[in-house]
Amino acid sequence: MFRKLIFSLMFLPLGLFGQRFKQERYKNFDRRLFHFGFMLGFNSSDFTLYPELNNYQNYGLLSVENDAQPGGQLGILTTMRLGTPMVRLRFIPTISFQERSIKYKFEDTTKLGYRLEDERVNSTNLDFPLMLQFRTRRLNNFAAYCLVGGQYSIDLQSQEKASQDYIDPYIKIKRIDWQGQIGAGLEFFAPYFKFGVELKFTHGFGNSFVKDNTYIAAPIRNLYNRGWVVSFIFEG
Repeated sequence: MFRKLIFSLMFLPLGLFGQRFKQERYKNFDRRLFHFGFMLGFNSSDFTLYPELNNYQNYGLLSVENDAQPGGQLGILTTMRLGTPMVRLRFIPTISFQERSIKYKFEDTTKLGYRLEDERVNSTNLDFPLMLQFRTRRLNNFAAYCLVGGQYSIDLQSQEKASQDYIDPYIKIKRIDWQGQIGAGLEFFAPYFKFGVELKFTHGFGNSFVKDNTYIAAPIRNLYNRGWVVSFIFEG
């Protein structure tokens, strides 16, 4: 799904350049210093996983893989014009709901020869992204832009300091994370507001994994948060 959205965002502007000139709507937008709005989004979250250097067989494993899972988010938007309408500073405090899946394939003596376990890692994050937005000039009532920046993220569901259950263990990740972000989007100007569609990739700078001596943590060395976000932005 996300690959199709990437291609759509890449090729849609080509069709826009073939349009005839139309009267610009919401002309005052580029003259104002500040703008406010809100964001609704969907995410696909997983980890960049680095295994221990030892062979998986030392842990009775055939493989360890992680699988992206869907989630959602809601944010409040503030943007500030930086001298020119083409460059803006954007801040979107966001609450996001994420789920990641780590799949273990254990060696087993059954007919299949393996046993599967699926460890789910759920997070409710408070995200504070600060982004630079570089926008094209308006073509009729459309514009395209790219984004670069980073965010400070607090995982409200983190069990970083909780006591581990060694009978039924779980994956621990850190409460605080710093992440880099890049993205691109399209803007559509209505008479009294602006609507945007955006695709963004985020990746953690540091290892989020809390190592302990459980059998599910032993084969993993590092976990870095990562994900794709599709956002719908309304700005006035």
